Amino acid sequence: MNVSLVLLKKDGAYKAFPLANDITVIGRRHDCYLRIPLPVVSRKHCQLSRNESSVKLRDLSSRWGTFVNDKRVEKEKDIPVKAGDYIRIGPLTFVCQIDGKPEKITPPRKGAPPAPKAPPKPPKATAKAADDDLADLDVSDSFVNLDESDSDLEDLKDV
Repeated sequence: MNVSLVLLKKDGAYKAFPLANDITVIGRRHDCYLRIPLPVVSRKHCQLSRNESSVKLRDLSSRWGTFVNDKRVEKEKDIPVKAGDYIRIGPLTFVCQIDGKPEKITPPRKGAPPAPKAPPKPPKATAKAADDDLADLDVSDSFVNLDESDSDLEDLKDV
């Protein structure tokens, strides 16, 4: 079973992230497969598990929650994810694509709850240290890193 998370961008474009492992952790930490360094994303936010016949999502007690089709996922409980389901992590929305389905990627209909607001920024010294950490990242082939200089996240600055 081939599973991808397709990131929907504000301009209507999208980018697919194939999930190479049976268990994929998404979060802010450097050791997460899909790293999203935004304040509203927990260190270990959620995980996707797949086997030959299904895909399941589990919220890993994230502070801001994980949403599937605009419904908050209960913490530490596996829920099934189907092709075409929308997964929201912080301000990012992904479409789950399984074995090439859905073929056409479309944004969710309007009326979805707004993304959570970021917590207050840390003092400048801490923020600078965090920026320095992002600049020194060494991303191996086994990880996908969305950092603040990534064009995929550029349009999130106003969120």
